[in-house]
Amino acid sequence: MARAISWTGQALLYALFALIIGYFSSSPPYRHLPSDQALIKLSFSHQGKLIAECRQRTPEELAKLAPNMRTPLDCQRERSPVTVEIDLDGTPAYRHVARPSGLSRDGASTVYHRFTLPSGGHRLAIRLNDDARAAGFNYRREEMVSLKPGKVLVIDFNAESGGIILQ
Repeated sequence: MARAISWTGQALLYALFALIIGYFSSSPPYRHLPSDQALIKLSFSHQGKLIAECRQRTPEELAKLAPNMRTPLDCQRERSPVTVEIDLDGTPAYRHVARPSGLSRDGASTVYHRFTLPSGGHRLAIRLNDDARAAGFNYRREEMVSLKPGKVLVIDFNAESGGIILQ
């Protein structure tokens, strides 16, 4: 008898747990954006250019090095920070300088930022500099974008694919 009560109690608790899970799997409804808003996500990881040019070692310098260290070029590992600027409808909306990762500052710079804005047409201007030795910006993209309500526009960067990518 005690075993039947135990089994019944356990079955009731499992049923209650399943009902709670079932309710919260569909309720309350979730909306990630209001119905008249759109989202722009800036998200990329990129290695900036080397901070300094490689230099040729002299024969005297090479002779002083151990045989396994005798490479003709001396290159610093440090990378340039990546600077990103975004203007929305002619107004500066975001500026960020992403430092390179790693102990020697030789890794990728990572950028992630979200903009929530009204849906509709917007003038988007993106500028990126990945070379500390260059003045100004290496990459630019200016475009009129039409953002539908509840949609997400992703700004990515890939130097091999032409630079700034809108998806």
